Amino acid sequence: MKISRKALLSILAAIILLTSGIVAWTQFFQPKEVVVIETTMGTIEIELDRQHAPVTVENFVQYVKDGFYDGTIFHRVYAGFVVQAGGYTPDESEKTTRASIKLETNVGLSNAVGTIAMARQTAPDSATSQFYINLVDNALLDYKSASSPGYAVFGKVVSGMDVVNSIAKVPVETRMVDIPGYGEYPFEKWPVEDIVITRAYIKP
Repeated sequence: MKISRKALLSILAAIILLTSGIVAWTQFFQPKEVVVIETTMGTIEIELDRQHAPVTVENFVQYVKDGFYDGTIFHRVYAGFVVQAGGYTPDESEKTTRASIKLETNVGLSNAVGTIAMARQTAPDSATSQFYINLVDNALLDYKSASSPGYAVFGKVVSGMDVVNSIAKVPVETRMVDIPGYGEYPFEKWPVEDIVITRAYIKP
């Protein structure tokens, strides 16, 4: 049976409309995945982007569910750049983490103001538990090439950016922190007074 050009165009139009409807439903009707981070300076809510960064989000969510972040501190506060947390306790001890994860950059997300991303060491696939929140647009932290892979963004602040900005204004100092296997190491931008994550959990 031969299909006319008009009928074929009608079928294609119907497919496009159906696809658009599915995309719209996915974007606007699927429940948002939000993590609440309660700190001694206020509460921050992070909307996670599992669509673009599934490995990173799953890693972060598992740490949250395990209660890993409860009692940790913001150990790096770099005004005009980032605030970083998720690895150290008030006694300057680094927590034991799970294995590192695959780096997810070049996925359409940018280190824009208010986004959350994973901190890592020099090796691309070295992120574990530590994360940072961008205080400004930090395009320099985005993917540039295989030799400059950037840092993995996996969500954004949807409530409490005022708390983040308040954290960014606290006095900081350089502390000598004992790193197992390395000895004492100078950590710059360490808050003078502890900013503690008292609780992190998935928003119901």
